[in-house]
Amino acid sequence: MQKIEHIGIAVNTLEEGEAMYESLLGVKPYKREEVSAEKVTTSFFRQGPNKIELLAPIGEDGPISKFLAKNGPGIHHIAYAVTDIVAEMSRLSGEGFRLLNDKPKRGADNKYVCFLHPKSAGGVLIELCQEIPE
Repeated sequence: MQKIEHIGIAVNTLEEGEAMYESLLGVKPYKREEVSAEKVTTSFFRQGPNKIELLAPIGEDGPISKFLAKNGPGIHHIAYAVTDIVAEMSRLSGEGFRLLNDKPKRGADNKYVCFLHPKSAGGVLIELCQEIPE
């Protein structure tokens, strides 16, 4: 793993979350993107080398809707940048981590992603991210 790529934060609405983070960070989001397969709309902030991804639900049956119903708004996941997501998935599976995806899938911000189950990662949902070559 190279670095923390971003911290994902679940919000009820992007408008509400963006307004708060604009005030907090003093910058506007640089990108909004819908990931329909995950029933989520994302908004990304960058402050120096750090990134925050806001996650707002689309509908009531997606993973972010379920997270919000159970936990309310707050930290959803920590994402780590990797150079070879398939190799990292294999390594982590061999170390006993439970993968939530059997192969990488396309995520937001031009990334391939895979999640690790929180029960195998100390209670934290971990996302692996690899930049998709253009």
